[in-house]
Amino acid sequence: MWTSGNALAVVGVHPWENLRSFAGTPIETLMTKQSSRSALVVSTGLGLFAVLVFALNLTALRGPLFLLWLAGPLSTIVPVVVALRISCTPSFPLPTRRFWRHLATVAALAGLGSALNAWDVLGTGAAAQNMSAPTVAVFSAAVLTLLWGLFRLPLGVSGRGELLRIGLDAGTVLLAAAVFMWQFQTRPMLEATGYQAASVIAASFTLVLELVTVFAIVKVALAGQAYLAPRALHLFAAGMFGGVLSGFLQQFIVDQPHLSLTQISIPLVMICATAAAEAQRRSGVRAPSRQSAGRSFSVFPYLAVAAVDALLLAVAWPHEDQRIVVVAAVALTGLVVWRQITAFRENTELVARLDHSSTHDPLTGLPNRALFNDRLAAALPGRVSVALIDLDDFKTVNDTLGHGAGDVLLTTVAERLSGCVRAGDTVARLGGDEFVVLLAGLDAAEAELSAQRMIAALAEPVIADGHDLLVRASIGLATSGAGDDAGELLRRADIAMYAAKHGGGSDVQSYTSGMAGAVADTAALGAQLRQAITGGQLRLAYQPIVALDGSRLDGVEALVRWQHPDRGVIPPAEFIPVAERTGLIVPLGDWVLRTACAQLAAWTAELGPLAPAMMNVNVSARQLSDAGFVDRVVQILAATGVPAHRLTLEITESTAVALGEAAGRLAELRGIGVRISLDDFGTGQSTLTLLHELAVDQLKLDRSFVQDDAGRPGLNMPAAVFALAGAAGLEIVAEGVETPEQAERLERLGYRWAQGFHFARPMPADDITGLVTRLSAPAA
Repeated sequence: MWTSGNALAVVGVHPWENLRSFAGTPIETLMTKQSSRSALVVSTGLGLFAVLVFALNLTALRGPLFLLWLAGPLSTIVPVVVALRISCTPSFPLPTRRFWRHLATVAALAGLGSALNAWDVLGTGAAAQNMSAPTVAVFSAAVLTLLWGLFRLPLGVSGRGELLRIGLDAGTVLLAAAVFMWQFQTRPMLEATGYQAASVIAASFTLVLELVTVFAIVKVALAGQAYLAPRALHLFAAGMFGGVLSGFLQQFIVDQPHLSLTQISIPLVMICATAAAEAQRRSGVRAPSRQSAGRSFSVFPYLAVAAVDALLLAVAWPHEDQRIVVVAAVALTGLVVWRQITAFRENTELVARLDHSSTHDPLTGLPNRALFNDRLAAALPGRVSVALIDLDDFKTVNDTLGHGAGDVLLTTVAERLSGCVRAGDTVARLGGDEFVVLLAGLDAAEAELSAQRMIAALAEPVIADGHDLLVRASIGLATSGAGDDAGELLRRADIAMYAAKHGGGSDVQSYTSGMAGAVADTAALGAQLRQAITGGQLRLAYQPIVALDGSRLDGVEALVRWQHPDRGVIPPAEFIPVAERTGLIVPLGDWVLRTACAQLAAWTAELGPLAPAMMNVNVSARQLSDAGFVDRVVQILAATGVPAHRLTLEITESTAVALGEAAGRLAELRGIGVRISLDDFGTGQSTLTLLHELAVDQLKLDRSFVQDDAGRPGLNMPAAVFALAGAAGLEIVAEGVETPEQAERLERLGYRWAQGFHFARPMPADDITGLVTRLSAPAA
């Protein structure tokens, strides 16, 4: 007969997960937190009941015999239901579901075997530690099912070397277990029976079954992490170990025929199984881990060696003539184990560094694209927002200040982004100047607030190689919806980011349907504009700045026009914003400045003193933020021979407000003689502050004040601005003069210079030559 203590070696291998009320409840409803807690309460209650009854009957039978057997069969119902639930959950990978399907069968057979064992005792009066043939057959079927399930569980290893290592580790543990089983169970059993044939067969069969269970522990512990949650794995291995341990302890109660360790070990193992189930549910493992499956369990073979060494010392110590040899052998194996553990730790640290370098950006230390994609995929299908961040004008920093300054900028951006998000969020660098933030659990409104905090965190200038760099970033937001995958979410965030960039940059845009088409149109126009700059499609028109009485020409304002080969003339209001959004405003502005100065030089050579005295050119905040802008102005003036005092650069009030630290470049330009004009004066929100902080030479009164003949009662804006300019010692020009009445009114107020359709529309360079000739001709 097979002793029931050995049955625990099989019963110990039970499934785990969350139980829901398993009496008549549909299986689809068995995954709630409440029901999983109920499952653990049921298992714990049955385990405590079994221990209490066993303790009361430890020395003698003190109650109904069936109470000792009641908890065992009932406790196996919980892991059967839980294992089936895992096997029917589509979010788990196929090997995981298949493994638990086998274990559900093992648990069911173990429960049936426990019930038959109880019948053997209660129905036939057999000793509790013996089993009938049907009981042995059921437990044997459980063993075979377990072996088949273990055989089909993938090892999750990365190559033959790791497979060999796991095999050697498993062999070491199995050999150590076999030594202990022989010393404390098999050999005493054979000696007690006189090595009879039947006892040899029974002892061999027992040893094989127990080694099978040890093998189950070793394989799942060393190789099961690829498809099982780590904490669930630990609890599961502990349950199987308890099954093996019961086989050793059974010999201590052989004098109590009414007791069997099966009576308490099965319910206790089921507690481990149920707790493991809860750990599996919470972990939500859905795919194999990238890390080597058995790495964290490599201590097992070293413990096995230490255990066998201890056994060797205990057995050989009474023999004094063998002590020195045995101690030396144990010391030698200890040194070898120490050396192996040291090498293992060094290899682990090396692998950890390699793993980190393969999943993290070497410059900033942030997760890279691969790791971010893994985390984003793991966060879905939950509520997730993605913020894609692209630094505006980063290429200019690299080109003008060098890659060292660019690296400082990138690392500072990484630190600031990491410092303004929650601990559970992921900040990653996708490459170049592109960053991305995973905001788990936030809806669209909350994600936008978080993105605004990022913009604010980046706003403070970065000091790199002695330069104060303004950090401007465009952020695109996308929030997950039903059925969205990681690739789609990133694509939407990318589209939204380009929409933010095309809106002028330093902004946050959330993805909306239809945004992709608008971004594509802008991108196409931007690509055509790049060709226009180098392909001769751009032209300059010049609007005269004249005396209000129309008697003489003081200067001209250069205005760019695009003659598209297919679409004809594209108005500046359409392509200038595209140039700002795409960064093409820098090469476009350089072309305008170079062409305008060359034309002024040509007029000077042709017309002499009659040529326009001044050339006004508009510049943007983006141009002034470019560290090389001042140097290029100096180079253009030198190349064209235009004196610096004949060039006036016009900036708007909104441009001046956006300059920040770049405002110092205006002072540099004035230092070399270039004049600065504040365009559209009076429309901004910080006029007086700007006049106090910015050194300018000229104000241009906005056309809205010139053309507003009614105005507010008691408020004459042209007169007020004229007085302000006079007090500040600034030249003033009125824009947008379209009627004789407007010209006369401005002249009465004291204005000397103006521009507008009343005097002339923007015209080609040849027409300016004709205008100068007409104005200089003597009156008839």
